[in-house]
Amino acid sequence: MIESPQSAVILVGGDITFVAKVEAKDLLRKPTIKWFKGKWMDLASKTGKHLQLKETFERLTKMHTFEMHIIKAKDTYAGNYRCEVTYKDKFDSCYFDLEVKEAEQGSQNFDIRSAFKRSSEGQEDAGELDFSGLLKHREPKADDTPEVDVWEILKGARPDQYEKIAFMYGITDLRGLLKRMKKIPREEKKSEAFTKKLEPAYQADKGGKIRLVVDLADPTVDLKWYKNGQEIRSSPKYIFEMKGTQRILVINNCSLNDDAAYSVAAGDERCSTELFVKELPVKIVKSIEAVKTTVNERIELECEVSEEGAQVKWMKNGVEVPTGVRSRYRVKCEGTKHFLVIDDASKEDTGSYSIMATGGTSEAHVQVDLKPLKVFLDLQDVTVLLGQPIKLHCEIYPGNVAGRWYRNGQLIQPNDRINILHRNKSHRLEIATSSLHDVGDYTFVPEGYTQSLSAKIHIIDPPRVHLESLNFPDNTVTIVAGNKLRLEIPISGEPAPRVVWMKGERVILESGHRVRAETSGDQTSLTIDVTEREDTGNYKIVLQNEAGEATASVKIKVVDIPDPPEAPLVPQVGGDWCSMTWEPPKYDGSSPILGYFIERKKKQSSRWMRLNFDLIKETAFEPKKMIEGVPYEVRIFAVNAIGVSKPSEPSKAFTPLAVTSEPTMLVVDDVTDTTVTVKWRPPETIGAAGLDGYLVEYCIEGTDDWIVSNTELTDKTKYTITGLTPGTKILIRVKAINAAGASSPRTIQHSVLVKEVIEPPKIRVPRHLKQTYTRRVGEAVNLVVPFMGKPRPKVTWLKEGTAIDPTHVSIRNTDCDSIIFIRKAERSHSGKYEMAVQVENHVDTAILDIQVVDLPGPPQCVTIEDVWGGNVALVWTPPKDNGNAPITGYTIQKADLKTMEWYTCIEHYHRTCITITELVVGNEYFFRIFAENMCGPSDTATQTKKSALIVKEGMQLKTHEFNDHDFMEAPKFTQPLINTCAVAGYNATLNCSVRSNPRAKVIWMKNKIAILDDPRYRMFSNQGVCTLEVRKPSPYDGGMYTCKAINNLGEAQVECKLEVKVQTQEL
Repeated sequence: MIESPQSAVILVGGDITFVAKVEAKDLLRKPTIKWFKGKWMDLASKTGKHLQLKETFERLTKMHTFEMHIIKAKDTYAGNYRCEVTYKDKFDSCYFDLEVKEAEQGSQNFDIRSAFKRSSEGQEDAGELDFSGLLKHREPKADDTPEVDVWEILKGARPDQYEKIAFMYGITDLRGLLKRMKKIPREEKKSEAFTKKLEPAYQADKGGKIRLVVDLADPTVDLKWYKNGQEIRSSPKYIFEMKGTQRILVINNCSLNDDAAYSVAAGDERCSTELFVKELPVKIVKSIEAVKTTVNERIELECEVSEEGAQVKWMKNGVEVPTGVRSRYRVKCEGTKHFLVIDDASKEDTGSYSIMATGGTSEAHVQVDLKPLKVFLDLQDVTVLLGQPIKLHCEIYPGNVAGRWYRNGQLIQPNDRINILHRNKSHRLEIATSSLHDVGDYTFVPEGYTQSLSAKIHIIDPPRVHLESLNFPDNTVTIVAGNKLRLEIPISGEPAPRVVWMKGERVILESGHRVRAETSGDQTSLTIDVTEREDTGNYKIVLQNEAGEATASVKIKVVDIPDPPEAPLVPQVGGDWCSMTWEPPKYDGSSPILGYFIERKKKQSSRWMRLNFDLIKETAFEPKKMIEGVPYEVRIFAVNAIGVSKPSEPSKAFTPLAVTSEPTMLVVDDVTDTTVTVKWRPPETIGAAGLDGYLVEYCIEGTDDWIVSNTELTDKTKYTITGLTPGTKILIRVKAINAAGASSPRTIQHSVLVKEVIEPPKIRVPRHLKQTYTRRVGEAVNLVVPFMGKPRPKVTWLKEGTAIDPTHVSIRNTDCDSIIFIRKAERSHSGKYEMAVQVENHVDTAILDIQVVDLPGPPQCVTIEDVWGGNVALVWTPPKDNGNAPITGYTIQKADLKTMEWYTCIEHYHRTCITITELVVGNEYFFRIFAENMCGPSDTATQTKKSALIVKEGMQLKTHEFNDHDFMEAPKFTQPLINTCAVAGYNATLNCSVRSNPRAKVIWMKNKIAILDDPRYRMFSNQGVCTLEVRKPSPYDGGMYTCKAINNLGEAQVECKLEVKVQTQEL
């Protein structure tokens, strides 16, 4: 700020101007200046008749000049003023004082009514610095009262009449009036009752306390207090006090209701006063906050003041906000909180909003932006036929945004032909009937947005083909093959259409040799120099231009001799005849087929012989008089009105054949309760056709319904008829079948009774089962024992005299044998199995001895009997478990204490004592022994508890005895199984680790069922790490898998879930 305003002194009614100058060389835009009176009163809202703010800018000197003019100053204008200049983050201010002195003048020259009228906002007296003018909105009234001296009236009136007189003469500033009257000297009349009367007026703050005091000349006189003429009674609010001759009225907690005229009566004399209650300035406790939102949203500005029910004023950009019934703005108050609500914000609501109270103001900026424009449906280019309606449609968001339509940059106005619609987010432009003037670029511009939507409209007229000028029925042109054809067809369309002649998918070019298409002006032509049968068909004319496409078809029929029929079929052949059929030729020469000629020849010959001289209308014929066994061929000629076709391909060679003679020697071979078996011999005469098989039929005696027993031919001369009812009598016959058909049947002379013939049972035990049958543990046992007997024998099995448990041993019986099956043999399956076969009262039995053997256990005890020199004598006892087989030998091993690596000393040793020789002097040895049987050595060995020390002769080493630490431990899993998800077709592994001593036996299970000898699984166990590999799993392999470890001290198990997912191939 280069020049600051200076303090000044003026008289009441005078004018003064304060000037502030700001240099703008380094400023990009105009700075902001504010004028204040005191600390808070912004003078920008006080501009009017008495206060004016001006600003100018000199381009040459780049100087901003700001002026504040005060016109006809009043004494209330005196005070401290402040000028603030801001630009971005820069700030400067200065203070100055204004002193207003009263001019010396008589009351006769002073217009009291104009002096004490309060200012009204927006009227001619606007600009008064009296803040009460902001809280009242009254229309000025024309002053029609006659000129009177109000001062004289007031001087002679009592104080309680001041308000009435001021109201009569339009004086509204009663406080200013009282202040003025205090300064006017008055002639006091002496009172007889009062030595000191009430003051003319009193002033108290709202909520405060006031004391009204009078002095009485006679303290005994009766005294009464009045408020607006009503007597005041004593109460907590009104308290009467007496101090000597003083009488005091105390009014507590003053409110606006206490702003009234008070009087006191002492006898017949009365004195009055006026009490004015001053409201404390209302302060802003919580300022309004800035708001940034978008259109159509709700805006609520909140401000909290220091007092409930306080009067405030909402401003927008320095102008009071209208809050009428039809206003967009709503004002509400909740206690000390005041709200300004805009329900449906628009962009015009952007601005600076402020709230003004008597004790301060609060201002905040509200920014209302347009909502981002979203195009849900863009305009599409439209091509329409001339005279058809046009519809342009788009959808945008926000939906309440209007817009304008333009054609080639010109605004479109709605009329009878053009209709513009807007509903929510949808905008439509509809033209009832299109014309050539509607062609152009159309644009839709939403109001308030720079973005626009565009589309193009084309008006077109489609082409046409005029086939009505042709005088051909059904647009069909018929011509004989070999002649020339020229076909001319009129066309129309604007612009001139492009013409394409097509036959099927083939386009006929203008440059063609034999067949060509030509177009000139308003017609197109098709020329075929030499017509052929391939030219027959539908010819398509395609016309295209900007208006669209038109098509028409012309059928050209080229008549010619027909194509030869396909090779005839010979479905039936007899001894000297056959039947033949054929299909009509695919191409009949475009003329109906009149008939056919048939020719025949022997296959080895080249000479064809015609069989008919009159045309055959049908497509079937039966040649006769052929030689049996000689191959023949036939062919066909088709005939129409144009001529005879070429011959068809010869038929497949066929040979006339005859059926065989009937079968011979038909007899019954076997009979049961439900079956009959017959046998026969081949026919005596078979013929050239050979023999394909036999057909067996039967019927119940007394009926003629023959039933075919075998649906397929049998080439054997024996057959069993099944499914018969016991006790019925049937007749049986057999036919011989060959290529020529079925022979005459051979029938059994007498009926056959369906009834079983009893045959005693007989078990035929195989030779290898007559002695003990031996199998190892885990191997499968599958024994088949055949037997004989009729009817079907009843088979029973016993083990050691008791029934066999079907859950351990599976037995399946047939008509002629019985099968005993054990999937995985165990030692408990060993024993004698007794088989009994019974037919009625006849019984036959057999005994099978099954022995299931396993590896033996280790020897029970191994001790060192004696040690001498380099020799050690060992003694042991046979194993407690021999594996259900005799012990065949032992394997002895030794290990040096230093390395504990085991070496075999001897194998297949039969005794239970041995002397180990050639031991190294100075070494200490342990020994262990394995037992062997026919299955192999035992899984574990028995080790000597003590070691043998080989010492030099004559020297003995005394060793201290100690107790071995017990490392025995039950199985315990140190790493559990983890749930796994595998991909179908790729190997998956499950891993866990277990610790135990002695080594535990590991069993893998799927869904609680042990996995045994399944090639899809591989099981490994190395150093306590157990692994199960699932080879190329499928979804069927998914489920719960369990790993179970067992030793002599206990068992433990862990589980996991395996999920197999199938890979889906992307198309």
